[in-house]
Parts: sequence; C-alpha cells; structure tokens
Amino acid sequence: MPTISMFYGIIIQMFWDEHAPPHFHASYAEYKAVIEIKALRIIEGELPRRAAQLVLDWAELHQAELLADWELCKNNRHPEAIAPLK
Repeated sequence: MPTISMFYGIIIQMFWDEHAPPHFHASYAEYKAVIEIKALRIIEGELPRRAAQLVLDWAELHQAELLADWELCKNNRHPEAIAPLK
C-alpha cells in the first residue's frame, strides 16, 4: 500500500484497486481509520480526536490531490506524494 504523506506521526496511504467510495487510510500508533475523500469523514475505524482533526484538516486542504491519487490507484498506477500538514 503506497504511503502518500506523513505528518505528526500519522501515515496516510491508499490501496490499489480499492472499492468505492473514494477514500484513504490513516494510521496513528495503534489506531487506524478509513476517511472518505468527498465527504471528509471517517467511515471506518477510529483515531484519537486530535489526530482525526489533523487528518481531516489536511484532507480538506488536499482534497483535489487525493481524488487524483484515487484515480491513479484505480488504474493500478502509483499515487503522487502529497505535502504533509505543517
């Protein structure tokens, strides 16, 4: 699973040939969550409140890039790296 960004101990990844809706995976320590890109919400799993807010803030800033990476992954192509949250 390609890693597309990392910040504050949070790892953001996407799988190839994944099911709809467009989403990405976020992990922080032992926590894991799946975040829907268009709705900007956690649809599976959980993250601590602060980590979840950082992930959602980052995703809002990079929503278009995340959707572009989703299309690349659907076509079995490696997604582009996305700048971390600063």
